[in-house]
Amino acid sequence: MTVNLEVSAGVGTIRLDRPPMNALDIATQDRLKELAEEATQRDDVRAVIVYGGEKVFAAGADIKEMQDMDHAAMVLRSRALQDSFTAVARIPKPVVAAVTGYALGGGCELALCADYRIAADNAKLGQPEILLGLIPGAGGTQRLARLVGPSKAKDLIFTGRMVKAEEALDIGLVDRVVPAAEVYEQAHAWAAKLAQGPALALRAAKEAVDTGLETDIDTGLAVERTWFAGLFATEDRERGMRSFVEEGPGKAKFL
Repeated sequence: MTVNLEVSAGVGTIRLDRPPMNALDIATQDRLKELAEEATQRDDVRAVIVYGGEKVFAAGADIKEMQDMDHAAMVLRSRALQDSFTAVARIPKPVVAAVTGYALGGGCELALCADYRIAADNAKLGQPEILLGLIPGAGGTQRLARLVGPSKAKDLIFTGRMVKAEEALDIGLVDRVVPAAEVYEQAHAWAAKLAQGPALALRAAKEAVDTGLETDIDTGLAVERTWFAGLFATEDRERGMRSFVEEGPGKAKFL
């Protein structure tokens, strides 16, 4: 398989495994969607890591495969391409991308689908599609602009240039830069901590933030208050408040 899901202690790792560069061909895209949906459904997965291995995250789409596609073929395929990435973005659990080496084109777009990005100090990210006479087609024009702002997104998309880890951190494209040998360990620590948290509240927080970014503030506030009130019906809310009153803040256990 070109993508695998490994689960341990509440953390699911979606691992790209298509050496040497984890090129995202159609089979890999479809498998990615399948496993994102599985991670969504499985109760034993409470947080997710997206990882390409020690050397490379994903160097982009399979250009040789795409070269043979005409307009009609891509009209049929483009929705499935976006859907595979959207399935990752809509996992209703905390998702962290552990980025090593290259994350270019579709690889960068996949990292954008995570809630948090930890990059190796040797990572290089970018949207080089313009150099092929194309634009990003797996969400890059939308998610990148929402993350780093339209001006910085246009610079990256218009020029197709790669940015090193430190610049990616400076512009908000990644959230933390660590030594390459520590990327997965740090991502796992982030995911493992949240895997111990209140699952419904984390789901509510993610949906409220993401919905708010996609709509007007009044709609976002309506989503927020609906979730906020709804969480008062959960056992986790009872446990969290009881622990706060009896033991002080930050000591509640939700498993």
